[in-house]
Amino acid sequence: MLFVRFLKFCVRQRVFASTFWGAILLIQLPAVAQSDNSDLAKQLANPVANLISVPFQGNYDSGYGSADGEKYLINVQPVMPMRLNDDWNLISRTILPLVHQNDINGNSGTDTGIGDTVQSFFFSPVEPTESGLIWGVGPALLLPTASESSLGVDQWGAGPTAVGLFADGPWTYGMLTNHIWGADEGSAASATNASFFQPFINYTTPNAWTFALNTESTYNWTAEQWSVPVNGIVSKLTSIGDQKISVGAGVRYWVDSPDAGPDGWGARLILTFLFPK
Repeated sequence: MLFVRFLKFCVRQRVFASTFWGAILLIQLPAVAQSDNSDLAKQLANPVANLISVPFQGNYDSGYGSADGEKYLINVQPVMPMRLNDDWNLISRTILPLVHQNDINGNSGTDTGIGDTVQSFFFSPVEPTESGLIWGVGPALLLPTASESSLGVDQWGAGPTAVGLFADGPWTYGMLTNHIWGADEGSAASATNASFFQPFINYTTPNAWTFALNTESTYNWTAEQWSVPVNGIVSKLTSIGDQKISVGAGVRYWVDSPDAGPDGWGARLILTFLFPK
């Protein structure tokens, strides 16, 4: 609950509008070998890097529906690469949401629990193409793991996913996308039919600070509605003892969302554990 209260406080005070709180979060962390950390930070910006990582991504949004509901969301997002042979990797990316929400649908009360899981697998070449393109393709699966009907859609779903990016010096830029069709209607009003687009651009400094800008946009083909949040994140890769970690903070602004969706500003905190091979 302390993490949740901190997110809420930060949004209301607009402290994420600058890198001030990012610096406060990191001020007590020890100094480390900067060149190694910079290389790892660049890998962390690559969704199909050969790097084991476990991010915990905390989000706060408000303005849902007629009752101005609010949602706290922690996405647990482990990434596990596996070497298939000399030419190909298989990267497993999981998104398991932990949700606490209040009055999301009018005066609907409070719900807390696990949401639906999205599991993606990317088949990715070990080496970039001659032009420097790093890419991966594979399936994305929607798993009905929600602990309450209000926290998920009670549907199995599947579809394709793909990522393509370039790593050019301190810059990493590209796009991750997927499309998921629901297998049945479940508890939702209609079967899932949604496309996800995440264009991103990251700049990593020699001392392992990363400045990231992205959108995590979803188009609901059934409702013909966009959800378009724009995220600005500042993070720092460092160590606590032998454990490599990345700590980040930032803001989100909802450019477009459904009538019952969030609006205005939101906040994000990220803590990532890295396990270099």
